[in-house]
Amino acid sequence: MSARTKARKRALDILFQSDVRDEPIASILAAEAKRAAGEPAREASWLYAREIVDGIIDNRDEIDEQITTFAKDWSLARMPAVDRALLRIGSWEILYNEHVPTAVAIDEAVELAKEFSTEESGAFVHGVLARIARSS
Repeated sequence: MSARTKARKRALDILFQSDVRDEPIASILAAEAKRAAGEPAREASWLYAREIVDGIIDNRDEIDEQITTFAKDWSLARMPAVDRALLRIGSWEILYNEHVPTAVAIDEAVELAKEFSTEESGAFVHGVLARIARSS
């Protein structure tokens, strides 16, 4: 598994924890930073996970607007927490990270949705991210 795939999983964990615990992302990120300091072998995945989460924090309104616009008949509140987090990660990579090809951002989000969410989540995440990509 690549360092970026591991980083996406770490970012998913941070966003999911924040959502489920109803705690600010920054608090969860700070706790994860302390843990990461003791794991130098995982530095590459931690650095990209932090970049993703910081990017989502900085661009949350725009990202959520894109998701809401292209998630036909689904509000953010109605989505499973895992799907919401993955859509934020994929959207950030598509809209704000020019170093990740759009197809890779979508594929990675879909694979994580298949692994960690509902049976229908992979198709849902794919559809929303593909519409976001086409509009950008």
